[in-house]
Amino acid sequence: MTSQYSPAALAVLMADPELAEGLRRGLLAGLAVLALVIPPSLHSPHFGRPADALAAASSRAATAGASQAGPRLGPRFADFGTDTPSPDARHVADWAADSGNHANADFVIVDKLHARVYVFDAQARLRAATPVLLGAAPGDDSVVGIGQRPLAEVLPEERTTPAGRFVAERGRNALGEDVVWVDYDAAVSMHRVRTTTPSERRLERLATPTIADNRISYGCINVPVAFFETWIAPAFARQRAVVYVLPEFRPVQDVFGSYDVAAAHSLAQTVAPAKPMHAALRNPTVN
Repeated sequence: MTSQYSPAALAVLMADPELAEGLRRGLLAGLAVLALVIPPSLHSPHFGRPADALAAASSRAATAGASQAGPRLGPRFADFGTDTPSPDARHVADWAADSGNHANADFVIVDKLHARVYVFDAQARLRAATPVLLGAAPGDDSVVGIGQRPLAEVLPEERTTPAGRFVAERGRNALGEDVVWVDYDAAVSMHRVRTTTPSERRLERLATPTIADNRISYGCINVPVAFFETWIAPAFARQRAVVYVLPEFRPVQDVFGSYDVAAAHSLAQTVAPAKPMHAALRNPTVN
């Protein structure tokens, strides 16, 4: 099969794989049809105002009945094991566990402020966590149409990793590498860290204890190679999974429509109807 790229163009792609990923978008456009099999609620990162979400969660908690696994007994929290996450990472993980927002599948949380990624199983138990590299520019949104622009035209301040809830899936870039497409329209993927430009010192940036040097990419999420192969790839091997990218500037509840799990269930207890004290008189026991 003859390549559609000239030798010079291929040299550019090999030197800058993130550019190749951007070009790959056009080759994968037909995959958008798969979105039809996902319920609408799985696509939007916004689910209403925080107060609305808390009220709805409280109502569900107050009226929760028996399920296949038995009656619902109190709130559900994510299990971080011995890891100590940021408050926002714990908030989103607990909310996902309690609400089932992750659609009973493995899910990933990307904590941009702390340059860290968490991988959970379907029961919201932490499997592993690692430092990552992110978009060089701070920000919670991608520039409109950035996925259609050549990489050379992306300004430094536009190299953001967008925040939100994404239904991600594995795919391949123009170089044949397998990646996880997070925000396909913005050409943002999660992939193995690359060392094609030695001056960027990406491996060294991952190894330092500070997070100040973890911002280097055009927006993609760079993961250590062993971590990607051991934890990320298997999580997306058989199906798509949810990736929650935490915001840097907007309140986390505004981005996800999430709620505080403990507060929601506490409120549910106060609004749950109490059994009348004289119920036994109206339903006497016959001996």
